[in-house]
Amino acid sequence: MVIESLTDILATTVLYMTPLLLAAMGGLFSERSGVVNIGLEGLMTIGAFTAVVTTLETHNPWLGLVTAMLAGMLFSIPHAIASITFKADQVVSGVALNFLALGVAVYLVKSLYKGSGQTPDVQDVLQAMPIPGLENIPVIGPALFRAFPTTYLALIIVFIGYVVLYRTPFGMRLRAVGEHPQAAETMGVNVYRMRYTGVLISGALAGLGGASLSIAIGSQFSESTIAGQGFIALATLIFGKWHPFGVLGASTFFGFAVALALKGQLIGLTTYVPSEALNMLPYILTILALAGFVGRAEAPAAIGKTYETGGR
Repeated sequence: MVIESLTDILATTVLYMTPLLLAAMGGLFSERSGVVNIGLEGLMTIGAFTAVVTTLETHNPWLGLVTAMLAGMLFSIPHAIASITFKADQVVSGVALNFLALGVAVYLVKSLYKGSGQTPDVQDVLQAMPIPGLENIPVIGPALFRAFPTTYLALIIVFIGYVVLYRTPFGMRLRAVGEHPQAAETMGVNVYRMRYTGVLISGALAGLGGASLSIAIGSQFSESTIAGQGFIALATLIFGKWHPFGVLGASTFFGFAVALALKGQLIGLTTYVPSEALNMLPYILTILALAGFVGRAEAPAAIGKTYETGGR
């Protein structure tokens, strides 16, 4: 019984870690380039909506993932234009993006599905992909090696993200414009282009994170599908100190908090802690992480700062 409970909690941790990890990795590319992305919530929302609608129409969840990424990129463009080209306040632009994405998604749901507040259930959701042999390892096997494709993809993206950011010229340029854009420009780096690229990558990965919530963990889209996961992903990014492996650890931490909230009764926690308090746990930990780490975490030096090419 104890082993079954541990396996269940670990599997749930991995399940809910995935969308946070994908969205936070997206935020990592944007913020490493110097652009704050408060709009992760909105990008996840539009990705979740697009994935469900595409899958309902095509019966192909893989196509749903692709269109979710494209929709996330499309919706990240206004944030890039506002904050990079027009030098608007990046936080305000991100907040506006959250409202815009939710408004568009809810409006389209009501328009497409006769005033309903949610889409129909998706029948062709993503299925778990067991890895033969490894899935039979006690405790960790069913959790780590019987996961959804989006989980494997998220882990691959972490390693690719590390290699790209720290082992390639592109990554060095991206980090340079987030640390010292003036110096980067003197070396021939196009600061605007690198920042646009970072924001677009952010949109694609956050959209993919939203899709993992709607067609893997869930099977429909409604106004409450994302339910603050984008803001937890932002906390994950800060808690992980803007590093791919740090983000992986932080997303596991927050995924575990969600698992405790969902499986508290299974392990007897509700005997000592009200279920309502357990449901609040992920959000409480988000606040504590932000309060405890925002001041101490070393953010990119030029994050949130507008830049005029040529030093003007």
